[in-house]
Amino acid sequence: MEESRLKRAALDYSDLAVVTEYDHLDIYLATHPERRVFVSSSRNTREYTEPEYTEGDSFLFGPESAGLPDGVIESFSVEERIRIPMAPCNRSLNLANAVAVVIYEAWRQIGFSGKDLG
Repeated sequence: MEESRLKRAALDYSDLAVVTEYDHLDIYLATHPERRVFVSSSRNTREYTEPEYTEGDSFLFGPESAGLPDGVIESFSVEERIRIPMAPCNRSLNLANAVAVVIYEAWRQIGFSGKDLG
């Protein structure tokens, strides 16, 4: 994590997280073939509350400015493509809020596993 904004964002939580960086998505997928990967995009049709998440699931979000490239989204099954619904004429959520919404739902579904640790 070399980018200064990432370092700043991690200050409060760096002791709680194990971060591994991968040079390419294909390397991550090959390293963790047992994990399901859910791909978030406003262009998807399945709402983020529809899948039944399990421990070990992974989530992929694109940059705020452009989202994920169509080729990346299309490389995942329709069941793995999720979106956060928005009210008409509303601006989109920023990346941090979108991640929080989806990850909190996944954590809720797995019974807030680990909440009593620490």
